[in-house]
Amino acid sequence: MAAYDKSDLERRMQGAVESLKHDLNGLRTGRASTALLDPVTVEVYGSHMPLNQVATVSAPEPRMLSVQVWDKSNVSSVEKAIRSAGLGLNPINDGQTLRLPIPDLTEERRKELAKLANKYAESARIAVRNVRRDGMDSLKTDEKKGLFGEDERKRHETEVQKLTDATIADLDAAAAAKEKEILGK
Repeated sequence: MAAYDKSDLERRMQGAVESLKHDLNGLRTGRASTALLDPVTVEVYGSHMPLNQVATVSAPEPRMLSVQVWDKSNVSSVEKAIRSAGLGLNPINDGQTLRLPIPDLTEERRKELAKLANKYAESARIAVRNVRRDGMDSLKTDEKKGLFGEDERKRHETEVQKLTDATIADLDAAAAAKEKEILGK
């Protein structure tokens, strides 16, 4: 059986694009977004759980997030998790609800977030290049097995390279759009 599977490579590369878009959604741009708290994990009941499994997150105002904790005994651990997440948010305890005012971004923080967006984009590019390498390796393996000749391998390698270039262009476009949004240009 052939080790080379173009549809599998496409799926894995698209997975890298989706992962980058998800990571970029979590970056703060000055507007309240519930995706901002997606990476926050809370230590409750002896294990780490995503915030959305212990509370409801909503954005009642453009510059305010509200976290409605389901179990009152978890309010302090949720508050601690949000403070320690490195998002620059300071929760205000309001009984069973935590209010999170979204502060204005300073120029320094904007540049920091832009660097972080570029770091996310670079790790996604590396993931795509790894998928490309796997594809090229499987093509060489298939050629050694005699499943197809050198000409066909080179043709498939060209296809893989075109797919890689297109995927990296998508990644760069998503990162550039997010950087523009963060820097407000």
